[in-house]
Amino acid sequence: MSLIAPQCGTVLAGLVGRGISRSRTPAMHMAEARAQGLAGEYRLLDTDMPGWRGMDLAAILSAAEAGGFDGLNVTYPFKVEIVALLDALSDNAAAVGAVNTVVLRGGRRVGHNTDLWGFAEGFRRGLPDACRAHVLLVGAGGAGAAVAHALADCGVARLSIHDSEGARAAALADRLRQTRPGLVAAAVDDIAALFAADRPDGLVNATPMGMAALPGMAVPADLLDPALWVADIVYVPLETALLRAARARGCRVLDGSGMAVFQAVRAFELFTGRPADPARMRATFETFDTDTPRPEPGH
Repeated sequence: MSLIAPQCGTVLAGLVGRGISRSRTPAMHMAEARAQGLAGEYRLLDTDMPGWRGMDLAAILSAAEAGGFDGLNVTYPFKVEIVALLDALSDNAAAVGAVNTVVLRGGRRVGHNTDLWGFAEGFRRGLPDACRAHVLLVGAGGAGAAVAHALADCGVARLSIHDSEGARAAALADRLRQTRPGLVAAAVDDIAALFAADRPDGLVNATPMGMAALPGMAVPADLLDPALWVADIVYVPLETALLRAARARGCRVLDGSGMAVFQAVRAFELFTGRPADPARMRATFETFDTDTPRPEPGH
């Protein structure tokens, strides 16, 4: 697909992913640009839509460069694949091994991971006094890797990691031992056995499970009790089946809105070089119907 370069003075960014037509990211970025007096434009590069369907990631990235984009957000299923197509990585992106924000400047492609800070900031604000001795993370993909590093940065001492692909959970635990050596990390195959033997203090769902297109829960409801805090990075619906069950059982909960907003705050700053207003971006986020389906946690 050919892209028309932006006029002088505009900031042009976009989101690359599959099935992203209902993403809230464009509105947050464009509203913040307007509030700061910028002529901002944010486009969806959706591989499920005509014009982009069938294009590989390398071709999409080249088209964005040719079209004069200042940067791209990256979501499912490209957060890991895009790493090999970049010239450099920020420390966060290199540690996580996944990229959700690419700055295109001076002929270079620099990858960042704003999901890490986004989850960490949402967690610090939403569950400031949560026990961090032992946490179970479900999901070890690109989003899960960012959340794992964020949990370490928020003071979690021990992290158990479960994924439907056991090798992926083990690989993330190995990575964490290198990038966050103060964290004790291990892959676990059986969640119920973990709860029976060494019950965690908190649980984070970093899988797409719970979205309207993928209903259900990544953890059985009968494992939940009031001593457990529960976080979910899915944000539409804000109250996933997991969070609804957790509330019903008396757990403290954290929905996915914080990560969604704060990753956008940091990405806006990378695209424009200007600080964003988190309260203003959250206000834009909250204008949406929270029951509208969305494709990927983090965007």
